Amino acid sequence: MMEPGQLHQILKPKMMEIQKYLIRLGATCADAEDVVQDTVYKAILYLDSIEASKFSAWMYKVAINRYYDLCRRNKRFQLFDESIEVPDLELPEDKLLQQERREDIERILSVLQPLHRQLLIMKYELDMSYLEISDALGIKVEIVKATLYRARKQFQKMYRGDVK
Repeated sequence: MMEPGQLHQILKPKMMEIQKYLIRLGATCADAEDVVQDTVYKAILYLDSIEASKFSAWMYKVAINRYYDLCRRNKRFQLFDESIEVPDLELPEDKLLQQERREDIERILSVLQPLHRQLLIMKYELDMSYLEISDALGIKVEIVKATLYRARKQFQKMYRGDVK
């Protein structure tokens, strides 16, 4: 049996990770926090029926579904939160260049299909494996790989300026 504080210690890093992911998808900080709280509540309710090996994927799936429900209910799909900060670099020129790159990346991500944006964030920002993404989104690994390949190609074309 788990100690009372043990569950919180296990969940806290995952909660922060999911909250960051939701913000990257376009949730406001407050909405992301609410969705994560709902997700944790459901996780506690269904703790005995969730396989330990699929717990992380289960939490992502619940959070994503809850966020999309919120978007549908609000009839809006917000783009990225502008409060995401770029870490300070030593040289002002480097900081400016980094900021410009970040803005280019954000601009391109904002016009990609939602699934493409989701996959790129999960793979390259959250460093999730194909299997973790597959479990979280409820799609086959092969579809994750193929769609991620297309998303990368589309992103590269837009980043290089081949497509406006």
